[in-house]
Amino acid sequence: MDALSKMFGFGKNKNAAPTPSEAIQKLRETEEMLMKKQDFLEKKITQELKTAKDNYTKNKRAALQAMKRKKRYEKQLQQIDGTLSTIEMQREALEGANTSTTVLQTMKNAADALKAAHNMDVDQIHDMMEDIAEQQDIAKEISDAISNPIAFGQDIDEDELEKELEELEQQRLDEELLSINNPLPEIPDAIVTPVAPPKKTKAKPVEDDEDLKQLEAWAS
Repeated sequence: MDALSKMFGFGKNKNAAPTPSEAIQKLRETEEMLMKKQDFLEKKITQELKTAKDNYTKNKRAALQAMKRKKRYEKQLQQIDGTLSTIEMQREALEGANTSTTVLQTMKNAADALKAAHNMDVDQIHDMMEDIAEQQDIAKEISDAISNPIAFGQDIDEDELEKELEELEQQRLDEELLSINNPLPEIPDAIVTPVAPPKKTKAKPVEDDEDLKQLEAWAS
């Protein structure tokens, strides 16, 4: 337990627990160290196996010693594999817990912010809303007053205008009646000048009788 405490740096102050981020970082560093140890042991196993093969016929005792060392290295490698698996699971658990802690802290901050936003007296809110409504009404009145054009001549009596229109209509009717009683003089018909009938064209006189007689004589 003391070795693990020294490895993770927890033995200095028992009351000061490391943060999840610090613990995750320590686990990652330990994983890297153990993986380097794995590479070293695998190389040693390969080397001892080669030594055993080379000395099998020459020096059997040296070959057996190499095989024993190989077995010890394999056992250490197996232990490191198991340790890495445990550390990996612990790291993943811490990462999940750290994520959950971060999410919960964010949710708590949001809840505190929402609580602070609602930390206002209800009467104050109603007063504020009434002030807003009053200011909106004033703004609407001002806008309506500005948008309405100034009407000139609003003091004119509409009854007088209607009477004036009636007089104009009566004047128009009188003019129509006057035009009916005094019709315009009739326009005389246009004078038609008789056209003389075309002269008959006289037929062309027959050729001289002598010529006709000669023609008849020649034909007979």
